[in-house]
Amino acid sequence: MTKLSQMNEQAAQRFVFVLVDGFTLLSFAGAVDALRIANRASGKKLYDWVILSEDGSEVTSSAGPSFLADGPLEELRRDDTLVLVSGVDVQSKCSTKLLNWLRREARRGVRIAGLCTAAHILAKTGLLNDKRATIHWENHDSFTEEFDEVELTKRVFVVDGKIMTAAGGTAAIDLILKIIAEDQGEDVANVVADQQIYTTIRTESDSQRLSVPTRIGVRHPKLSDVIRKMEANIEEPISPSVLASEVGMSTRQLERLFRRYLNRSPKRYYMELRLQKARNLLMQTDMSVINVALSCGFSSPSHFSKCYRSHYDTTPYRERGSRGAKPA
Repeated sequence: MTKLSQMNEQAAQRFVFVLVDGFTLLSFAGAVDALRIANRASGKKLYDWVILSEDGSEVTSSAGPSFLADGPLEELRRDDTLVLVSGVDVQSKCSTKLLNWLRREARRGVRIAGLCTAAHILAKTGLLNDKRATIHWENHDSFTEEFDEVELTKRVFVVDGKIMTAAGGTAAIDLILKIIAEDQGEDVANVVADQQIYTTIRTESDSQRLSVPTRIGVRHPKLSDVIRKMEANIEEPISPSVLASEVGMSTRQLERLFRRYLNRSPKRYYMELRLQKARNLLMQTDMSVINVALSCGFSSPSHFSKCYRSHYDTTPYRERGSRGAKPA
């Protein structure tokens, strides 16, 4: 090894990827590949990485492929960047060993990033208390119910001091590109993005979900305003007449608008939003069925159960039981 290559080796910034069983493959692959491309583009070994798992054994992604870890959880170097990657069923993956190890590494000053649902694990450690964070939008409702000490956002990624969180999917690439830009400059980050055919690098200001018009495939300002109001008022639903009045329409006009563009009534659309949140809470939290009903605007458990069965062809109790949880 030449003197120059030894210097490059010493200068390499190490990323320690900790994979949790059921982790999201896209987040992990996108992050690692961005580091690989940065090395290739610069002609130097800017970054190095290792893969750890809780006990050093093989870890399986939610997509099926498995990865053999380089080793178990161990004491890291203070200048390492720890990247925790999780995915499905994260609530059951918060082992005491993992939580204690994360707390210890944070106390030692290690920079920590959580990809996809890993914010849930970090919140369990208390490391996100009084900090801003993000998590995959599907886990947003359950997270806010459990961790009110965290300022949860819907951004693609958030950096708050030495703790970083990314919402999953391609948001992991955005976060790594930000790190590369800060370490090596915007030019290197742009080259990496080009190599990944990543034409728009998102920032902390970008939201992880598509805009309402894009999601529903309709660009009607008043319809979009009404849907945003519905999504923001699940626990205490607003009547169609009030919603119509707030956007300067009659109730009849609002009905026609929903029928024309969404083939359902405002009341039905609102109900589907509430039931979707209820399903997320049933699948991702230990909240009682009654509390789930109240959180989704149902004052009567029997009415909630009837609506849920009509939409999902099962009861809330059976839904909870099918996930291996005890009915409340």
